[in-house]
Amino acid sequence: MSERLFTPRALITTLLLVLLAALPLIAQAVGDRYILSVGTRIVIWAIAAVSLNMILGYGGLVSFGHAAFIGIGGYAVGILSANGIQSGWVQWPAALMAATVWAALVAALSLRTRGVYFIMITLAFAQLVYYLGSGLAAYGGDDGLNIGRSRFTGLIDLRDKASFHWLCFALLCAALWFCGRFSRSPFGHVLRGARSNEGRMAALGFPVFRYRLVACLIAGAFGGLAGVLLANEGAYISPAMMSWVKSGDLIVMVVLGGIGVRFGPLYGALAFFVLEESLKPGLDLLHKGWGEYWQIVFGPLLVIIALHAKGGIASLLGFRHD
Repeated sequence: MSERLFTPRALITTLLLVLLAALPLIAQAVGDRYILSVGTRIVIWAIAAVSLNMILGYGGLVSFGHAAFIGIGGYAVGILSANGIQSGWVQWPAALMAATVWAALVAALSLRTRGVYFIMITLAFAQLVYYLGSGLAAYGGDDGLNIGRSRFTGLIDLRDKASFHWLCFALLCAALWFCGRFSRSPFGHVLRGARSNEGRMAALGFPVFRYRLVACLIAGAFGGLAGVLLANEGAYISPAMMSWVKSGDLIVMVVLGGIGVRFGPLYGALAFFVLEESLKPGLDLLHKGWGEYWQIVFGPLLVIIALHAKGGIASLLGFRHD
């Protein structure tokens, strides 16, 4: 066990976690609050990527509408806040429940299909939620809505950037711990077995549909949690947070970090945002305005990683599927 704790990949992962934990102190020391803002977004999107990895990495279910859960969680907080309900003790459970119920509805229908049909149904449901959010004129419509942050009176002030970052980081650590337990549990083994050979698992007597349904519910709840945090991070909600583009970004993070690896979503989210934040100013240095087209450079980088590191960043560090 001690040998495993001191492997290069374990040390790198520990260093990344320590760096994220100390980010508020680093930002204060260098006098740059923007670093903290980017770091907090990395942590939140890593939680969202963890939730997708639960069904994509372990279940082989390619959902192209996962950002809908983020949007539902965010809008639940925003709508309650707009109606005068600021208590986080009410907002957060309501948001998680809404995301879970939507996940149950989507999964109950989409899990009856396979392959590209599953992808298209999840995308269709996500677009339904997106256009519903765009049509909510009372809550900003396409322009979005500024909201108040959730209140946990006497416990934590989410308006404090450092406190909010540490809360997000603690939730990320909890999500990663849960993901590790999830992947190694009998439930996780059944889910991965169904990914490899669904017919054999069904022949052994496992109700594959129910296992996948529960996995989708868990993933939806974690996605809703990411939406709650995202709404509080910017004190703002908009339909853009649940567009198909964001779902695509989540898939990129999971693939970039390493599919089916516990820390893969963390690596992917970190790499995604570091590349985004560095490519924009880097291209602008070459020519003013080129930074807007950073995806043109980012795309080929993904292709290179896919060709030379099929397991993503995690494979470069020696990780395999959990």
